[in-house]
Amino acid sequence: MKQVFNLRKGLDIRLKGKAEEQKIQLKSNGRYALVPDDFEGVTPKVLVHEGDIVKAGDALFVNKQYPQVRFASPVSGKVTSVERGERRKVLCVKVEADATQQYVEFGKKDVSKLDGNAVVDALLEAGLFGYINQLPYAVSTNPETKPKAIFVSALRDKPLACDFEYEVKGQEQDFQTGLTALSKIAKTYVGVGKNSSLSNLQNVEVNEFNGSCPAGNVGVQVNHVSPVNKGEVVWTIGDPTVVLFIGRLFNTGRVDLRRTVALCGSEVQKPVHVDMLVGEELSTLLSNSYDASHSVRIINGNVLTGRQTTKDGFLGAHSSEITVIPEGSDADEMLGWIMPRFKQFSVNRSYFSWLCGKKEFEADARIKGGARHMIMSGEYDKVLPMDIYGEYLIKAIITGDIDRQEQLGIYEVAPEDFALAEFVDSSKLELQRIVREGLNILRKENA
Repeated sequence: MKQVFNLRKGLDIRLKGKAEEQKIQLKSNGRYALVPDDFEGVTPKVLVHEGDIVKAGDALFVNKQYPQVRFASPVSGKVTSVERGERRKVLCVKVEADATQQYVEFGKKDVSKLDGNAVVDALLEAGLFGYINQLPYAVSTNPETKPKAIFVSALRDKPLACDFEYEVKGQEQDFQTGLTALSKIAKTYVGVGKNSSLSNLQNVEVNEFNGSCPAGNVGVQVNHVSPVNKGEVVWTIGDPTVVLFIGRLFNTGRVDLRRTVALCGSEVQKPVHVDMLVGEELSTLLSNSYDASHSVRIINGNVLTGRQTTKDGFLGAHSSEITVIPEGSDADEMLGWIMPRFKQFSVNRSYFSWLCGKKEFEADARIKGGARHMIMSGEYDKVLPMDIYGEYLIKAIITGDIDRQEQLGIYEVAPEDFALAEFVDSSKLELQRIVREGLNILRKENA
């Protein structure tokens, strides 16, 4: 029976530039790259060399700690380079795509006849297993863990997010197949929004989450359905397109990393959707899509959690949006902070824009203030719908008090859970970075 969770905490940030429910066709320039940093916690060991010929589905690199966890090439073609940074860190593996694609044939499989081990083996062989994350630590999981449950969030509610229910139209069978495969491994929970068309999924437990962002965060859903205690592991899929990847693998026998991406943001002249492959170069998508004479920030992913990129960047493995907003470096406001600012968003009514009702706002990338002492004001708790004292947890991480972090529930959180708290934080702290560093230290201590 479906459970309904009504969340009172959170915040909906209404931004200009939401993509219309319309898709455009994009002609790729044939340049792709798989970026290891898209898979948190993975130390890559590259398997290919410049000049090698690969098929779609061939492994480009593996997780050095767990070599059975492979990462598949999204296309067939020629490996053009393996780019490295400081201390020979692997930045990306680039592939020039063939005009006609060649695929590794893994064979169609009837998931209803497979057991959990067979599903895991199939995902490892096809290079898709690394797309599954885990709590604690919010990292790419490994096949040696035994999850008590698997959580999938099919609710995208961040500002300007690509609506998954729009993406999944016509692919419902692949989504169901992917969920059935996951249910063979462990009990699987799917979180959906109010009045969702995905409420009748089979072989999984569907839960409805009503409330503002971040109700769609998979960590928030885990916290309400089955909190993670020390020593327990749950697998999480916060990017529901990964379930489509898994379903296509079993239904077609091929690795198909195609996904729907929202080109959005106030600087985009025509916000629309487009189908792209993971790792596809962004230049074809962004060409002529915004006024290049303006100073803009291009974000690979969501405006709250994505990474800054350039026109020559590559679509992230978990990115469902490419967002373009004003940089704000050329802003020139007459009278500065004393202006009423009817056109700017404010959480606490510092600006008079709250008089304008539920209008959409144009936000730029300015922080509007420098780092300062941490103020214990309860700001985080107003937007963090979890049974966790966010401010105390952040202080425990900053001071390196591991016992206190465990008592305050660090095993249940991911950096994205603090994205809204970071947005409203009057102390201008980089909360997502702080949480990530805390999780990395704990993971190292407990290894």
